[in-house]
Amino acid sequence: MKEAPRLDIDPFDDQFLADPYAHHDALRDAGAVVWLEPIQTYAMARHAEVAAALRDHASFCSGRGVGLSDFAREAPWRPPSLLLEADPPLHDRMRGIMNKIVSMAAIKALRPVWAARAGELVDRLVDRRWFDAVADLGEAYPMAVFPDTIGLPVEGRENLLPYAAAVFNGFGPRNRVFDRGNAAAADAMAWVAMACRRENLRPGGWGAAVYEAVDQGECTPEEAERLVRSFLSAGVDTTINGIAHMILAFIRHPAEWDRLRADPSLAKRAFEESLRWDSTVQTFFRTTTRDVEVAGTTIPAGAKVLLFLAAANRDPRRWDNPDRFAIDRGTSGHVAFGYGIHQCLGQMVARLEGELLLEAMTRRVAAIRPAGEPRRRLNNTLHAIDSLPVEVVPA
Repeated sequence: MKEAPRLDIDPFDDQFLADPYAHHDALRDAGAVVWLEPIQTYAMARHAEVAAALRDHASFCSGRGVGLSDFAREAPWRPPSLLLEADPPLHDRMRGIMNKIVSMAAIKALRPVWAARAGELVDRLVDRRWFDAVADLGEAYPMAVFPDTIGLPVEGRENLLPYAAAVFNGFGPRNRVFDRGNAAAADAMAWVAMACRRENLRPGGWGAAVYEAVDQGECTPEEAERLVRSFLSAGVDTTINGIAHMILAFIRHPAEWDRLRADPSLAKRAFEESLRWDSTVQTFFRTTTRDVEVAGTTIPAGAKVLLFLAAANRDPRRWDNPDRFAIDRGTSGHVAFGYGIHQCLGQMVARLEGELLLEAMTRRVAAIRPAGEPRRRLNNTLHAIDSLPVEVVPA
């Protein structure tokens, strides 16, 4: 057996978080498994090994936390997610409840209303010509459709943004990024706790449907409240940044926008490629349940392993010319939404939103141009954009 190469790379320092792609080659080229000295954990950044670990939930468990903290050794800073941070059989019971609510039929039913909202928003932005693709598009569209779908109270919905950012910060160390995000989200945490209670959810929404599972004996009221909370972390900040990265991809590869306008049927593939090209969720941890051999290196039982999803999605061992955004690329196997039983609950929501925005934009926008430099917002887990000024040329 060989020892994992030791690297002096801290994936949670400000420099790394601001530009993670500058460091991914070093991680991938060092070996299939590496040891990161600054955080004292194993890591994998190649596509084959990352996908295999995500698929093998029995050996690489989530129930001990998908962040740096090990729930077997320290108390979680908040109640763990019953989906993301749970293993079978608990995970399977909870996921079964949610899969009945977030079904293909439910997504199909949303499409007409969501398409109309996308068209109205794009019309307004095209009339303006200059706007911020984060605040005016990436945030505005999900916030116009998703909270209503869950049935959240109207007052206070702005709290969803700092709340989601704080949740993803919590998967890293207790560094300055975590402290800043947690302080900014103090009021948001209280609002979310209130909004997820049964009496505060509007009838007919997905949140109320979760509580119907309580009436049917499928879960407890406490579990239902935590499941509703899962919607709010899975369906907001990740989607916002996914939309923003999609626009950034077209800005940096303008010929691809011309290609999409010539063939709008490529909208779904374009959004998938944008997810591969710049994955909003950069990393997640797993914990080994046994000694696991990976490419000749043994990772001992009880070890934290950091999986670099975004690095896997640009692994040249898996993708040709991986740094290029190409909307006709075959993206099957990308891990932007995870892989296996813990795949992101909100992936169908994000895909629908991305597709509908692209459909609306291809009808109205001839070109997308930068109107300023993008500004990053540091987050321990997300590759987040704080501002992306753009100019659009009407079709």
